[in-house]
Amino acid sequence: MEVWIFGNPDLPQDSLPVRLRPQLASEFPEVNFILQDPLEDWPDKDKLIIIDTVVGLNKVQVFTSLADFANTPLVTMHDFDLKNELAFRAKLGKLPPFVIIGVPENINETEAINQIKPILLQYLT
Repeated sequence: MEVWIFGNPDLPQDSLPVRLRPQLASEFPEVNFILQDPLEDWPDKDKLIIIDTVVGLNKVQVFTSLADFANTPLVTMHDFDLKNELAFRAKLGKLPPFVIIGVPENINETEAINQIKPILLQYLT
């Protein structure tokens, strides 16, 4: 089983999922936690499980539908985010069922792990 980790290790506000990867890999040795760029070409999968930073959350939250996301304005390609990538793939008929585990940008690592673990257990089966 794979879980994709999105984030930018060079941006503190977007690096938490990347920093959590070693501990998650230790807690779930049967899972391959892959650092993935949300805007790179994705291999075809039957199901996606993604951990990513989501601005504005107070606790870890699960997203399973495009309708779960607020619309954001697209002014330039720099505004193209994960939600837009998912919507684009849906239009192409290439979006498998997905689970995004949204991590708040300001949560501490221990609390994030404690909230992510039961969610992963639920969706890894």
